[in-house]
Amino acid sequence: MKNESLSINSFMSTKSNRLEEFRKSREAANDKVLGLDHLGVKRFFNLDSNTYKDGALPGKTKELLGLVASAVLRCNDCIDYHLEQCAKTGSTKDEIVDALNVALIVGGSIVIPHFRHAVTTLEILEEEGLL
Repeated sequence: MKNESLSINSFMSTKSNRLEEFRKSREAANDKVLGLDHLGVKRFFNLDSNTYKDGALPGKTKELLGLVASAVLRCNDCIDYHLEQCAKTGSTKDEIVDALNVALIVGGSIVIPHFRHAVTTLEILEEEGLL
């Protein structure tokens, strides 16, 4: 029983490390990209940031839409990013799962591996107290 507990803790630690590594590598890569000091790139990043702010649709809804698009486009990095943003903008786990169901319907069975990835990330966000 002790070994089983150890392996579960090891698995959970690996999951947490996965998301933390993603956060660190994303930040470092973004710094490098923005460090290129290209006006078009800076404008795109600015457009991206401003798109998810409250407008006719609240930012919370926009992040759920971003999550759906990311799942349909099968981008796990984007899924992780939008899951974290969904948590920060106040989405509940039930709302997120419902949005992922839309992605599954729109994208079909090819989305299933990315749905699995999202569920693992949701568990990490829950462990961190963000959901």
